[in-house]
Amino acid sequence: MSRPPTFTPPPCTTARVLHTARGDFAVLDALPPEGTRVNGTALLLPGFTGSKEDFIALLEPLATAGYRAVAVDGRGQYESPGPDDPSAYAQAELARDVLAQTAALAEPAPPHLLGHSLGGQIARAAVLLDPGAFASLTLMSSGPAAIAPTQQARAKMLADALAVLTMEEVWQAMQAMEPPPPEDTDTGGARADGGDDSAALRARWLRHNPAQLIATGRQLSTEPDRVAELAATALPKHVVSGERDDTWPVPLLDDMARRLRAHRTVITGAEHSPNTDRPEETAAAVTGFWDGLGRREDGRREED
Repeated sequence: MSRPPTFTPPPCTTARVLHTARGDFAVLDALPPEGTRVNGTALLLPGFTGSKEDFIALLEPLATAGYRAVAVDGRGQYESPGPDDPSAYAQAELARDVLAQTAALAEPAPPHLLGHSLGGQIARAAVLLDPGAFASLTLMSSGPAAIAPTQQARAKMLADALAVLTMEEVWQAMQAMEPPPPEDTDTGGARADGGDDSAALRARWLRHNPAQLIATGRQLSTEPDRVAELAATALPKHVVSGERDDTWPVPLLDDMARRLRAHRTVITGAEHSPNTDRPEETAAAVTGFWDGLGRREDGRREED
């Protein structure tokens, strides 16, 4: 489960509802500071069991760099409601939601699309439906096909549990299997990185729709390799990951980037969630990629 550094958005951000032709979605909408040149907009899609809050640490640096950054809860994720029918979470349905979100942003130019993990595979599906709807695609810790066999086993275990237990019961079972958090003896046992976030994580978990988790967990375990399809689109692409990843091995992500002819960034010191592990470095990587596209459009030489 992703662990945001905080659930409190930065001052540049508004928590609001994005009204679309396919329903309402909870978003965190971060705007560049007044007087800053606006370079574009980015739509950010979170991963499995995650939420828009996974991007909180990226929002301010993206906005400071001149990008409106909109992080979204997909249908059935945290603060975006969803039906109890698993068929409502078919990948094609989630991809059409992304196209509706893009249209509802009402920007004069297509946004950059960034998806983390599961969000990357949904983003890929949206691009394959309509490549012209986006300025670029960034796949963050999101691989070419199904997740690693060990992660498939975990997804199946979760689905089996959700079929017979309540969300609260599953939460308690997951907590029992977690290693204890790091302690700071100077703070009486509180986490050394700034406090106990278990209440916020539990609240988020309880608001996920179990049908969404079951359906998307199955997608992650059965996703086909669609790299050739994606490579055939002219959209600029960026593959970002940490230097370690137990969901898709890093060499597999390297190979995917080569097949896509994509820009490739490895974030030192990060694992499966560079957006939370190393947010400043990750923000610099993605804005550098987006800025480079702008320089090429202006007819100027892109710097390495």
